[in-house]
Amino acid sequence: MSKPKIAIVVGSTRAARFADVPTQWIAKIAKAHADIDVEIVDLRDWPLPFFDEVASSAWAPSQNEVAQRWQKKVAEFDGFIFTAAEYNHAPTGVLKNAIDYAANEWNKKPAGFVGYGSVGGARAVEQLRLIAVELQMAPVKSAVHIAWGDFLAVRQGEKKLEDIEHLNQAAAALVNDVAWWAKVLKAARAADAIAGEAQAA
Repeated sequence: MSKPKIAIVVGSTRAARFADVPTQWIAKIAKAHADIDVEIVDLRDWPLPFFDEVASSAWAPSQNEVAQRWQKKVAEFDGFIFTAAEYNHAPTGVLKNAIDYAANEWNKKPAGFVGYGSVGGARAVEQLRLIAVELQMAPVKSAVHIAWGDFLAVRQGEKKLEDIEHLNQAAAALVNDVAWWAKVLKAARAADAIAGEAQAA
């Protein structure tokens, strides 16, 4: 079986976003992991409108062409790590909207989070965990929380994320968890597919 493919989803599209910094940092750590393949997925490349379909794609096919391509893209992956900026104690609207535009494509795949903001994006991450459960994902326990002091130090150029050891340790744990669950759940989905084909024969 091929290596699980993990998406690093950039959860902000603002021109002045900080997201590029943690994205490149966690992607470098993830790409060093021998058991997974990694791709950065930037929501700037997916100009989805605010959700405007007749229903979730779990119940009715999406009509929007970008949404259809987005769903196919999500389906390519075996697991996800999301960067999670916190706006008003919540994840960004653009990330929630992108999540809502897919449904079954998220199912039975792990989700991990790199949060940042005043409390390390913890409130945004907790909401995203609840959303992940509803989508039948497997949110992992390990997470990265870039707290306000570290965020400001990096933003102002005083430090780099790779200089902050407790964040490096958290990132390694996160990647290990996502890789483990991605491998296990990929095998389980493959077994389900084989069983389904046997029943249909």
